[in-house]
Amino acid sequence: MAQIMDLSDGIAAVVHDGDVVAMEGFTHLIPHAAGHELIRQRRRDLTLVRLTPDVLADQLIGMGSVRKLVFGWGGNPGVGSLHRFRDAYHNGWPVPLELEEHSHAGLVNRYVAGASGLPFAVLRGYRGTGLEGRAPTVRPVTCPFTGEELAAVAAINPDATVIHAQRADREGNVQLWGIVGVQKEAVLAASRSLVTVEEVVDRLERVPGDVILPTWSLTAVAVAPGGAHPSYTSGYSERDNDFYVAWDAVSRDRDAFQAWIGENVLA
Repeated sequence: MAQIMDLSDGIAAVVHDGDVVAMEGFTHLIPHAAGHELIRQRRRDLTLVRLTPDVLADQLIGMGSVRKLVFGWGGNPGVGSLHRFRDAYHNGWPVPLELEEHSHAGLVNRYVAGASGLPFAVLRGYRGTGLEGRAPTVRPVTCPFTGEELAAVAAINPDATVIHAQRADREGNVQLWGIVGVQKEAVLAASRSLVTVEEVVDRLERVPGDVILPTWSLTAVAVAPGGAHPSYTSGYSERDNDFYVAWDAVSRDRDAFQAWIGENVLA
């Protein structure tokens, strides 16, 4: 059953040094407030799993929290490169960064297998991409019925999954809607989970296309209004496009990056 607690206690309870941590949300519902709390608590040696590592990943990597990144595509949406990501990978600053790259479909299927209690998933893909020879969690498999060569991807079961959502009720049931990506599967695949929400309400009023994560599937819920910024939360906030543009200059320079973190996260 999920416990409702403040964000600091939620991160302390759910995410530990050395964990495999999934932080999902696609364009929408990206858990930035939780990421900043990870930085404040100085988590280290994490394996970060994220379909599209963006500014959130750049900040965690730049602060030395991430040892390995498992991902599908990385970049500052609509702007360009992630400069802290590049600096860590090419120059080992502030710590060396190991990469495991997948297709989006492959990584989604890894979550689905983990959530389903299966050891792997099978899909058509990877052939000709070069990724099949580089990712240790991708192997060719022959269909026993047709003889077709397919790709098997190992299930992923994070130690912890962290996501953002619109609201929870007082029993810890969580509701999210809008662009819903792989958050449900990432939570169900994980040993522990934390969901930050805009608000806690007495009763969840259903919304078309919503997803309900029952309290028994979660570890902790924390109230964090605006917790997705500069991403957005459908029904609560809009995407801060100016932030993403401004981040390019901030993240290019190590000193400018550290100054920004000091003023906006650690202060």
